[in-house]
Amino acid sequence: MAVKRDYTALLKESLNELKAIREGSIKPARVTIMSSIEPAEVRRGLNVSRPQFAALIGVSERTIEGWEQGRTKPTGAARALLRIAANNPKAVLKALS
Repeated sequence: MAVKRDYTALLKESLNELKAIREGSIKPARVTIMSSIEPAEVRRGLNVSRPQFAALIGVSERTIEGWEQGRTKPTGAARALLRIAANNPKAVLKALS
């Protein structure tokens, strides 16, 4: 038999917890700091064109364009690969060429 949950009560509890965190009366369970990754800077660091970059990492040129123009953001594996490429472009070029 399925257990019924009071989602309204859970939501209210979550909002009260958020308010307390913002006021500083309690600390969050965890904090995630997201560093900004600029795909255009990563690409320039690799010294490749948009078409070359797209082929290198296996995405479309339109995807690269969207990232660089801020219409979309890389997620998941692409974000991880960009972070690695930003830190060690030579290794990425060697591994993916």
